[in-house]
Amino acid sequence: MKHIAILGASGSIGTQALDIIASNPNVFRLVSCSIGKNIDYARKIVQVFEPELLCMQYEADAQTLEHEFRNKKTEFTFGDQGLVDVVSLSSVDLVLNSVIGSVGLLPTLAAINEGKQIALANKETLVSAGHIVMEAARKNNVEILPVDSEHAAIFQCLQSAKSSAELKRLHITASGGSFRDLSYSELKDVTVDMALKHPNWSMGSKITIDSATMMNKGLEVIEAHWLFDVGYSQIETIIHRESIIHSLVEFVDGSMLAQLGVSDMHIPIQYMLSYPERLPMPATMDLSLIELGALHFEAVDIKKYPCFKLALDAGKIGGSMPTVLNAANEIAVNAFLENKIKFIEISKIVEQTMLAHDVISNPQLDDILEIDHQARTFVEHILL
Repeated sequence: MKHIAILGASGSIGTQALDIIASNPNVFRLVSCSIGKNIDYARKIVQVFEPELLCMQYEADAQTLEHEFRNKKTEFTFGDQGLVDVVSLSSVDLVLNSVIGSVGLLPTLAAINEGKQIALANKETLVSAGHIVMEAARKNNVEILPVDSEHAAIFQCLQSAKSSAELKRLHITASGGSFRDLSYSELKDVTVDMALKHPNWSMGSKITIDSATMMNKGLEVIEAHWLFDVGYSQIETIIHRESIIHSLVEFVDGSMLAQLGVSDMHIPIQYMLSYPERLPMPATMDLSLIELGALHFEAVDIKKYPCFKLALDAGKIGGSMPTVLNAANEIAVNAFLENKIKFIEISKIVEQTMLAHDVISNPQLDDILEIDHQARTFVEHILL
Protein backbone atom coordinates (compact mmCIF):
# COMPACT_ATOMS: atom_id res chain seq x y z
CA MET A 1 0.00 0.00 0.00
CA LYS A 2 1.39 3.39 -1.04
CA HIS A 3 0.10 6.43 0.80
CA ILE A 4 -0.24 9.31 -1.68
CA ALA A 5 -0.37 13.10 -1.39
CA ILE A 6 -1.51 14.99 -4.50
CA LEU A 7 -0.78 18.66 -5.12
CA GLY A 8 -3.31 19.84 -7.70
CA ALA A 9 -5.89 17.09 -7.33
CA SER A 10 -8.55 18.89 -9.37
CA GLY A 11 -6.34 19.44 -12.43
CA SER A 12 -5.87 17.18 -15.45
CA ILE A 13 -3.07 15.10 -13.92
CA GLY A 14 -4.61 15.08 -10.46
CA THR A 15 -8.03 13.84 -11.57
CA GLN A 16 -6.44 11.04 -13.60
CA ALA A 17 -4.32 10.08 -10.61
CA LEU A 18 -7.49 9.86 -8.53
CA ASP A 19 -8.96 7.55 -11.19
CA ILE A 20 -5.96 5.27 -10.74
CA ILE A 21 -6.16 5.35 -6.94
CA ALA A 22 -9.88 4.56 -7.03
CA SER A 23 -9.27 1.65 -9.43
CA ASN A 24 -6.54 0.18 -7.22
CA PRO A 25 -7.80 0.50 -3.62
CA ASN A 26 -5.56 -2.32 -2.42
CA VAL A 27 -2.46 -0.61 -3.82
CA PHE A 28 -2.95 3.13 -3.20
CA ARG A 29 -4.55 5.32 -0.57
CA LEU A 30 -5.08 9.09 -0.89
CA VAL A 31 -3.79 10.60 2.37
CA SER A 32 -3.86 14.30 1.51
CA CYS A 33 -4.33 16.68 -1.39
CA SER A 34 -4.69 20.28 -2.52
CA ILE A 35 -7.54 21.50 -4.71
CA GLY A 36 -7.27 25.22 -5.43
CA LYS A 37 -10.65 26.91 -5.92
CA ASN A 38 -12.89 23.99 -6.96
CA ILE A 39 -14.84 23.52 -3.75
CA ASP A 40 -17.42 21.22 -5.35
CA TYR A 41 -14.68 18.82 -6.42
CA ALA A 42 -13.19 19.06 -2.94
CA ARG A 43 -16.51 17.88 -1.52
CA LYS A 44 -16.47 14.90 -3.88
CA ILE A 45 -12.94 13.95 -2.83
CA VAL A 46 -13.84 14.04 0.85
CA GLN A 47 -16.89 11.86 0.26
CA VAL A 48 -15.09 9.29 -1.90
CA PHE A 49 -11.55 9.14 -0.46
CA GLU A 50 -11.81 10.63 3.07
CA PRO A 51 -8.23 12.00 3.07
CA GLU A 52 -6.62 13.04 6.34
CA LEU A 53 -5.94 16.58 5.09
CA LEU A 54 -7.26 18.72 2.24
CA CYS A 55 -5.89 22.14 1.27
CA MET A 56 -7.88 24.87 -0.45
CA GLN A 57 -6.41 28.04 -1.95
CA TYR A 58 -8.57 30.31 0.17
CA GLU A 59 -9.23 30.24 3.91
CA ALA A 60 -12.97 30.88 3.47
CA ASP A 61 -13.36 27.72 1.38
CA ALA A 62 -11.41 25.68 3.93
CA GLN A 63 -13.65 26.99 6.72
CA THR A 64 -16.79 26.19 4.71
CA LEU A 65 -15.65 22.60 4.18
CA GLU A 66 -14.59 22.25 7.80
CA HIS A 67 -18.11 23.21 8.87
CA GLU A 68 -19.79 20.92 6.33
CA PHE A 69 -17.65 17.89 7.14
CA ARG A 70 -17.16 18.39 10.88
CA ASN A 71 -18.24 14.77 11.48
CA LYS A 72 -15.70 13.41 8.96
CA LYS A 73 -12.07 12.47 9.60
CA THR A 74 -10.76 14.99 7.07
CA GLU A 75 -9.10 18.18 8.31
CA PHE A 76 -8.80 21.31 6.17
CA THR A 77 -6.07 23.87 5.56
CA PHE A 78 -5.37 26.60 3.00
CA GLY A 79 -2.79 28.69 1.14
CA ASP A 80 0.91 28.19 0.52
CA GLN A 81 1.56 26.83 4.00
CA GLY A 82 -1.29 24.41 3.46
CA LEU A 83 0.54 22.97 0.44
CA VAL A 84 3.53 22.27 2.67
CA ASP A 85 1.25 20.72 5.29
CA VAL A 86 -0.25 18.39 2.66
CA VAL A 87 3.13 16.86 1.77
CA SER A 88 4.50 16.82 5.31
CA LEU A 89 2.14 14.32 6.95
CA SER A 90 4.10 11.45 8.42
CA SER A 91 1.80 8.92 6.74
CA VAL A 92 2.65 10.16 3.21
CA ASP A 93 5.00 7.92 1.19
CA LEU A 94 4.83 9.59 -2.22
CA VAL A 95 3.97 13.12 -3.32
CA LEU A 96 2.49 13.69 -6.77
CA ASN A 97 3.16 17.32 -7.63
CA SER A 98 0.72 18.24 -10.40
CA VAL A 99 0.07 21.91 -9.66
CA ILE A 100 0.62 24.45 -12.42
CA GLY A 101 3.41 26.98 -12.05
CA SER A 102 6.21 27.79 -9.63
CA VAL A 103 3.84 27.48 -6.64
CA GLY A 104 4.93 23.83 -6.63
CA LEU A 105 8.53 24.63 -5.70
CA LEU A 106 8.36 25.10 -1.92
CA PRO A 107 6.16 22.08 -1.15
CA THR A 108 8.38 19.93 -3.37
CA LEU A 109 11.46 20.99 -1.42
CA ALA A 110 9.60 20.38 1.86
CA ALA A 111 8.68 16.86 0.75
CA ILE A 112 12.23 16.11 -0.42
CA ASN A 113 13.70 17.33 2.87
CA GLU A 114 11.43 14.87 4.68
CA GLY A 115 12.52 12.00 2.44
CA LYS A 116 9.24 11.60 0.54
CA GLN A 117 9.34 10.02 -2.91
CA ILE A 118 8.42 12.59 -5.59
CA ALA A 119 6.34 11.96 -8.70
CA LEU A 120 6.87 15.22 -10.57
CA ALA A 121 4.36 16.60 -13.07
CA ASN A 122 5.18 20.23 -12.26
CA LYS A 123 8.02 21.04 -14.63
CA GLU A 124 8.24 24.65 -13.41
CA THR A 125 9.79 23.38 -10.17
CA LEU A 126 12.90 22.20 -12.02
CA VAL A 127 12.87 25.04 -14.53
CA SER A 128 12.91 27.67 -11.76
CA ALA A 129 15.24 25.95 -9.32
CA GLY A 130 16.64 22.77 -10.82
CA HIS A 131 20.03 23.05 -9.17
CA ILE A 132 18.48 23.46 -5.72
CA VAL A 133 15.88 20.72 -6.13
CA MET A 134 18.28 18.11 -7.51
CA GLU A 135 20.89 18.87 -4.85
CA ALA A 136 18.24 18.45 -2.14
CA ALA A 137 17.14 15.16 -3.74
CA ARG A 138 20.73 13.84 -3.74
CA LYS A 139 21.30 14.98 -0.17
CA ASN A 140 18.15 13.24 1.08
CA ASN A 141 18.50 10.18 -1.17
CA VAL A 142 15.15 10.93 -2.85
CA GLU A 143 14.39 9.66 -6.33
CA ILE A 144 12.39 12.07 -8.48
CA LEU A 145 10.06 10.14 -10.78
CA PRO A 146 9.07 12.14 -13.88
CA VAL A 147 5.37 12.03 -14.78
CA ASP A 148 5.42 14.06 -18.02
CA SER A 149 5.01 11.55 -20.84
CA GLU A 150 8.30 12.55 -22.49
CA HIS A 151 10.39 12.29 -19.34
CA ALA A 152 8.61 9.15 -18.21
CA ALA A 153 9.55 7.65 -21.57
CA ILE A 154 13.21 8.61 -21.17
CA PHE A 155 13.21 7.32 -17.59
CA GLN A 156 11.92 3.94 -18.76
CA CYS A 157 14.38 3.69 -21.65
CA LEU A 158 17.28 4.50 -19.35
CA GLN A 159 16.50 1.50 -17.16
CA SER A 160 18.63 -0.52 -19.58
CA ALA A 161 21.75 1.63 -19.06
CA LYS A 162 24.32 0.63 -16.46
CA SER A 163 25.88 4.11 -16.32
CA SER A 164 25.53 7.58 -17.80
CA ALA A 165 28.63 6.89 -19.90
CA GLU A 166 26.47 4.72 -22.17
CA LEU A 167 24.15 7.62 -23.02
CA LYS A 168 24.76 9.64 -26.19
CA ARG A 169 21.62 11.73 -26.74
CA LEU A 170 18.02 12.21 -25.65
CA HIS A 171 15.37 12.74 -28.33
CA ILE A 172 12.25 14.48 -26.99
CA THR A 173 9.21 14.32 -29.24
CA ALA A 174 6.69 17.12 -29.73
CA SER A 175 3.28 17.10 -31.38
CA GLY A 176 3.73 20.65 -32.70
CA GLY A 177 0.65 21.85 -30.86
CA SER A 178 -2.59 23.34 -32.11
CA PHE A 179 -0.99 25.43 -34.88
CA ARG A 180 1.56 23.05 -36.34
CA ASP A 181 0.05 23.46 -39.83
CA LEU A 182 -0.02 27.28 -39.74
CA SER A 183 2.79 29.60 -40.77
CA TYR A 184 4.12 32.17 -38.31
CA SER A 185 2.38 34.97 -40.18
CA GLU A 186 -0.97 33.20 -39.72
CA LEU A 187 -0.57 33.05 -35.94
CA LYS A 188 -1.36 36.74 -35.45
CA ASP A 189 -5.09 36.07 -35.81
CA VAL A 190 -5.52 32.89 -33.74
CA THR A 191 -7.99 32.92 -30.86
CA VAL A 192 -7.98 31.35 -27.41
CA ASP A 193 -10.51 28.75 -28.50
CA MET A 194 -8.33 27.79 -31.45
CA ALA A 195 -5.25 27.50 -29.25
CA LEU A 196 -7.02 25.26 -26.74
CA LYS A 197 -7.80 22.60 -29.36
CA HIS A 198 -4.80 20.31 -29.02
CA PRO A 199 -4.66 17.70 -31.81
CA ASN A 200 -3.63 14.75 -29.61
CA TRP A 201 -3.85 15.37 -25.87
CA SER A 202 -6.50 16.49 -23.39
CA MET A 203 -4.72 18.85 -20.98
CA GLY A 204 -5.28 21.93 -18.84
CA SER A 205 -5.53 25.35 -20.48
CA LYS A 206 -2.08 26.66 -19.49
CA ILE A 207 -0.15 23.62 -20.69
CA THR A 208 -2.22 23.51 -23.90
CA ILE A 209 -1.22 27.09 -24.72
CA ASP A 210 2.39 26.26 -23.86
CA SER A 211 2.12 23.36 -26.29
CA ALA A 212 0.83 25.68 -29.01
CA THR A 213 3.79 28.05 -28.53
CA MET A 214 6.11 25.08 -27.88
CA MET A 215 7.26 26.81 -24.71
CA ASN A 216 6.18 23.58 -23.06
CA LYS A 217 8.75 21.66 -25.07
CA GLY A 218 11.44 24.17 -24.18
CA LEU A 219 10.59 23.79 -20.50
CA GLU A 220 10.80 20.02 -20.96
CA VAL A 221 14.32 20.35 -22.36
CA ILE A 222 15.37 22.31 -19.27
CA GLU A 223 13.67 19.74 -17.07
CA ALA A 224 15.42 16.87 -18.88
CA HIS A 225 18.75 18.63 -18.37
CA TRP A 226 18.22 18.47 -14.59
CA LEU A 227 16.44 15.13 -14.32
CA PHE A 228 18.94 13.15 -16.35
CA ASP A 229 22.08 15.23 -15.76
CA VAL A 230 22.83 15.78 -19.46
CA GLY A 231 24.12 18.81 -21.34
CA TYR A 232 21.87 20.77 -23.69
CA SER A 233 23.95 19.60 -26.65
CA GLN A 234 22.79 16.06 -25.82
CA ILE A 235 19.07 16.90 -26.05
CA GLU A 236 17.30 17.05 -29.42
CA THR A 237 13.64 17.88 -30.04
CA ILE A 238 11.72 16.49 -33.01
CA ILE A 239 8.15 16.95 -34.24
CA HIS A 240 6.22 13.67 -34.11
CA ARG A 241 2.62 14.33 -35.07
CA GLU A 242 1.09 11.06 -33.89
CA SER A 243 2.35 11.41 -30.28
CA ILE A 244 2.87 7.65 -30.13
CA ILE A 245 6.62 7.65 -29.49
CA HIS A 246 6.89 9.74 -26.35
CA SER A 247 10.68 10.05 -26.47
CA LEU A 248 13.78 8.13 -27.48
CA VAL A 249 17.20 7.48 -25.97
CA GLU A 250 20.29 7.08 -28.15
CA PHE A 251 23.27 5.17 -26.77
CA VAL A 252 26.96 5.41 -27.62
CA ASP A 253 26.89 2.15 -29.61
CA GLY A 254 24.27 3.53 -32.00
CA SER A 255 21.32 1.73 -30.43
CA MET A 256 18.11 3.68 -29.86
CA LEU A 257 15.30 2.79 -27.48
CA ALA A 258 11.84 4.34 -27.68
CA GLN A 259 8.79 4.18 -25.43
CA LEU A 260 5.50 3.95 -27.30
CA GLY A 261 1.93 4.24 -26.11
CA VAL A 262 -1.44 5.81 -26.79
CA SER A 263 -1.91 9.48 -25.91
CA ASP A 264 -3.26 8.91 -22.42
CA MET A 265 -1.62 10.32 -19.30
CA HIS A 266 -3.07 7.54 -17.14
CA ILE A 267 -0.17 5.37 -18.35
CA PRO A 268 2.83 7.43 -17.13
CA ILE A 269 0.94 8.57 -14.01
CA GLN A 270 0.17 5.00 -12.99
CA TYR A 271 3.71 3.80 -13.69
CA MET A 272 5.24 6.49 -11.52
CA LEU A 273 2.76 5.88 -8.71
CA SER A 274 3.41 2.13 -8.78
CA TYR A 275 7.15 2.26 -9.61
CA PRO A 276 9.13 0.01 -9.67
CA GLU A 277 6.15 -2.29 -10.28
CA ARG A 278 3.77 -2.16 -13.24
CA LEU A 279 0.01 -2.54 -12.87
CA PRO A 280 -2.47 -3.68 -15.53
CA MET A 281 -4.35 -1.03 -17.50
CA PRO A 282 -7.78 -1.43 -19.16
CA ALA A 283 -7.80 -3.09 -22.56
CA THR A 284 -8.95 0.20 -24.09
CA MET A 285 -5.39 1.47 -23.55
CA ASP A 286 -3.94 -1.02 -26.07
CA LEU A 287 -1.91 0.39 -28.97
CA SER A 288 -2.37 -1.26 -32.37
CA LEU A 289 0.65 -0.66 -34.58
CA ILE A 290 -1.16 -2.27 -37.50
CA GLU A 291 -4.03 0.20 -37.26
CA LEU A 292 -1.53 3.04 -36.82
CA GLY A 293 0.33 2.08 -39.97
CA ALA A 294 3.09 4.72 -39.99
CA LEU A 295 4.94 7.22 -37.80
CA HIS A 296 6.26 10.58 -39.00
CA PHE A 297 9.03 12.91 -37.84
CA GLU A 298 10.20 16.38 -38.83
CA ALA A 299 12.50 19.12 -37.61
CA VAL A 300 11.32 21.95 -35.36
CA ASP A 301 10.88 25.27 -37.17
CA ILE A 302 12.59 27.68 -34.77
CA LYS A 303 11.20 30.76 -36.57
CA LYS A 304 7.66 29.49 -36.09
CA TYR A 305 8.17 28.76 -32.39
CA PRO A 306 10.09 31.69 -30.83
CA CYS A 307 9.04 30.61 -27.32
CA PHE A 308 10.87 27.32 -27.83
CA LYS A 309 14.07 29.14 -28.75
CA LEU A 310 13.71 31.49 -25.76
CA ALA A 311 13.46 28.49 -23.46
CA LEU A 312 16.56 26.89 -24.99
CA ASP A 313 18.43 30.18 -24.65
CA ALA A 314 17.36 30.55 -21.01
CA GLY A 315 18.46 27.01 -20.21
CA LYS A 316 21.88 27.50 -21.79
CA ILE A 317 22.37 30.87 -20.05
CA GLY A 318 21.40 29.18 -16.81
CA GLY A 319 21.49 30.77 -13.39
CA SER A 320 18.39 32.86 -12.73
CA MET A 321 17.32 33.21 -16.38
CA PRO A 322 15.05 30.11 -16.47
CA THR A 323 13.23 31.51 -13.43
CA VAL A 324 12.55 34.73 -15.35
CA LEU A 325 11.49 32.80 -18.46
CA ASN A 326 9.00 30.70 -16.50
CA ALA A 327 7.51 33.57 -14.48
CA ALA A 328 7.10 35.84 -17.51
CA ASN A 329 5.52 33.04 -19.52
CA GLU A 330 3.00 32.22 -16.79
CA ILE A 331 1.74 35.81 -16.65
CA ALA A 332 1.77 36.24 -20.44
CA VAL A 333 -0.15 33.01 -21.06
CA ASN A 334 -2.74 33.99 -18.47
CA ALA A 335 -3.11 37.37 -20.20
CA PHE A 336 -3.70 35.61 -23.53
CA LEU A 337 -6.29 33.30 -21.96
CA GLU A 338 -8.06 36.42 -20.68
CA ASN A 339 -7.95 37.96 -24.18
CA LYS A 340 -5.69 40.80 -23.02
CA ILE A 341 -2.94 40.10 -25.57
CA LYS A 342 -2.57 38.31 -28.89
CA PHE A 343 -1.03 34.87 -29.21
CA ILE A 344 2.16 36.11 -30.89
CA GLU A 345 2.68 38.65 -28.10
CA ILE A 346 3.40 35.90 -25.57
CA SER A 347 6.91 35.35 -26.92
CA LYS A 348 7.56 39.09 -27.27
CA ILE A 349 6.67 39.72 -23.61
CA VAL A 350 8.83 36.83 -22.42
CA GLU A 351 11.77 38.06 -24.51
CA GLN A 352 11.39 41.62 -23.25
CA THR A 353 11.42 40.39 -19.65
CA MET A 354 14.49 38.24 -20.22
CA LEU A 355 16.39 41.11 -21.85
CA ALA A 356 15.68 43.33 -18.83
CA HIS A 357 17.10 40.80 -16.36
CA ASP A 358 20.63 40.79 -14.95
CA VAL A 359 21.49 37.13 -14.51
CA ILE A 360 22.59 35.73 -11.15
CA SER A 361 24.82 32.76 -11.89
CA ASN A 362 24.09 30.69 -8.78
CA PRO A 363 20.85 31.94 -7.20
CA GLN A 364 19.80 30.66 -3.81
CA LEU A 365 16.19 29.93 -2.90
CA ASP A 366 15.49 33.43 -1.58
CA ASP A 367 16.98 34.88 -4.78
CA ILE A 368 14.75 32.68 -6.93
CA LEU A 369 11.60 33.63 -5.05
CA GLU A 370 12.44 37.34 -5.35
CA ILE A 371 13.41 37.11 -9.03
CA ASP A 372 10.20 35.22 -9.77
CA HIS A 373 8.22 38.01 -8.10
CA GLN A 374 10.13 40.75 -9.93
CA ALA A 375 9.61 39.09 -13.32
CA ARG A 376 5.88 38.77 -12.73
CA THR A 377 5.65 42.39 -11.66
CA PHE A 378 7.62 43.48 -14.74
CA VAL A 379 5.17 41.70 -17.06
CA GLU A 380 2.15 43.04 -15.20
CA HIS A 381 3.48 46.58 -15.76
CA ILE A 382 3.89 45.83 -19.46
CA LEU A 383 0.27 44.71 -19.61
CA LEU A 384 -1.08 47.92 -18.02
